[in-house]
Amino acid sequence: MSRTAALEQRLGHRFADRSLLERALTHRSRGAENNERLEFLGDGVLGCAVAEELYRRFPDLSEGKLTRLRASVVREEALAQVATGLGVGELLMRGEGELSNAPGPRQSMLADAMEAVFGAVFVDGGYEAARGAVLLVLGQHIASLDPNHVGKDPKTSLQELLQAEHRPLPEYRVRSVHGAAHQQSFEVECVLPDSGVRATGKGGSRQKAEQDAAQEVLRQLDAGE
Repeated sequence: MSRTAALEQRLGHRFADRSLLERALTHRSRGAENNERLEFLGDGVLGCAVAEELYRRFPDLSEGKLTRLRASVVREEALAQVATGLGVGELLMRGEGELSNAPGPRQSMLADAMEAVFGAVFVDGGYEAARGAVLLVLGQHIASLDPNHVGKDPKTSLQELLQAEHRPLPEYRVRSVHGAAHQQSFEVECVLPDSGVRATGKGGSRQKAEQDAAQEVLRQLDAGE
């Protein structure tokens, strides 16, 4: 069995148009024919499928908790982990520059490719096929969710802490962006305007850098710095 056939089996979907799967597994560093549009589509399909499943599974849960549960399922780290387990990283086609800069795909790249794969299933087989693939791949993670202990990302935790204390919300400022378009590194500063507490975070995306900075601000607040 080929590696792409094994991936189809794990997704529970056999592609009628295999070029869609190939496109989903092609990073933009490879050229103009890449997975970015499928990633855009897959992001929406993934969010909808997970939201629908959580809505059905937790009929008494508030909108806020449902939103945080969905965020924990579709976050970059979780998608990258799933992609690794499915062997997406080994199948991902990258350009020569990207291959020379890094032996393996970055976390953000794996997460994007996973979304693109879901988008490809949607185009090839429709929403039900895509929903089935999402639940097959993420079902175990969804089943293990505890609605009473919803994990929050650092930005959300910091925002809720400040709101509870009736303090101004943090400000995030991009300090620098390094690297080529297909392999950028962001440096973002998080500042609390009422106290001057600040911290810098780094990451392969602006969102990741903001989360990193927020985590450091939380650490400083906990330590009373």
